[in-house]
Amino acid sequence: MGQSSLRTPIVYASFDRFPSPKGAATHIEAFVSALGRHFGNVDLLTIQSEAAALAAGGLFSHATKSNSQDASDENSFAAVWTTAGVTHHPIEALGANLFERVLCYRSQSANWWRRRFGEQNENLPVVHFRSIFEGYPIARQKERFCRKLVFEVNGLPSIELKYRYPNVADDAELHRKLHWQEQVCLDAADLVLTVSQVNAEHLVRRGVREERICVIPNGVDVDLFCEGLVRPPRQTKEDPMRMLYSGTMSSWQGVSVAIEALRLARRDFPATLTLVGLARPHQRRNLLNLAFELGVSDSVTFMEPVSKQVLAKLHQEADVVIAPLTRNDRNLVQGCCPLKVLEAMASGTPLIASDIPVVRELVTHDVEGLLVRPGSAKAIKDGMLRLRSEVGLADQLRAGARSRVEGEFTWARAQAALVNAYEERLELLVC
Repeated sequence: MGQSSLRTPIVYASFDRFPSPKGAATHIEAFVSALGRHFGNVDLLTIQSEAAALAAGGLFSHATKSNSQDASDENSFAAVWTTAGVTHHPIEALGANLFERVLCYRSQSANWWRRRFGEQNENLPVVHFRSIFEGYPIARQKERFCRKLVFEVNGLPSIELKYRYPNVADDAELHRKLHWQEQVCLDAADLVLTVSQVNAEHLVRRGVREERICVIPNGVDVDLFCEGLVRPPRQTKEDPMRMLYSGTMSSWQGVSVAIEALRLARRDFPATLTLVGLARPHQRRNLLNLAFELGVSDSVTFMEPVSKQVLAKLHQEADVVIAPLTRNDRNLVQGCCPLKVLEAMASGTPLIASDIPVVRELVTHDVEGLLVRPGSAKAIKDGMLRLRSEVGLADQLRAGARSRVEGEFTWARAQAALVNAYEERLELLVC
């Protein structure tokens, strides 16, 4: 690889914990690694991982840890992360609530900019950011920071925040401020990246010109999720059908529907449900209460976030993966590209997912998975019955899903699309 012709680094900034088990961290690692390999001169700014903070001497107060969305134990994830061409700069984001953490992150980031570039910042070729929380101060003073600005829109707080913090759902003034900061970032960006056509259409409605938008779907490590593929079949019909859900436990994910589907399924055949991912205390409590009320708590297992290697093994042990996304503006207006769907497809574990546009961008019904009515526990149960009763259906879905993932949704493909967008749309080239 030749040396970069950029005279100063690309800065990639993200208000996300990194390294982390979350899907955002998987996305960040894929993108920043591609930029580092190709351009060789990238500064990565993220919120430091909890493991890094603990290694540095317990920088998180008890109040901060108890209120953080990432309060689960991340000690199994590396405190230090390195890759070729990238220098990682973990930034503190302390505080008892989201906005205190945002202000802390912005203050610490400003200190980093001064240390790195002095009071008069160099006009960098590119600054790349993922949300308004880190991007807004830069977008307001774009000419001071960079010549080209990249906004990677994976989520918009004006839509998402109410799902994480229900108490702010009716705060019209907060919503107005968030919407305004989003618009400042969108208007300033030379390139807007997003993961789905649904999201792209929403951005166009927000006034972003189509020629500035590049849709790059998420990817998956195909080799990891099929490694050592051994699927011990149920020995008898009395063995339970093993359901798996992976991801956050937010309401828009529809985890409660999966628990209700388990109850319906157990009327007809044995079944278990494993839930893997981040859950706030009230989310876990509500789901545990629901499982108890429905009489299935003995068949529901909660697991903290796990490494991708462990998650791949859980997929191999499951009989079906459930992706019960609900009908709401988070999924229908903003859009997403659910990693849980791609990981199920890559593993070859039969998938039952909600029939909504963002899923249809990835899955064709009866070809790569079973698409069912959103919010319907009965539809999920009926899909499970089909997998049990229709000879060859699981193998058909397994083959179709693997073929489509390998052809369209690998991280290598996403990384190549990112580099191509930088070269063609931002006119950044290596020697």
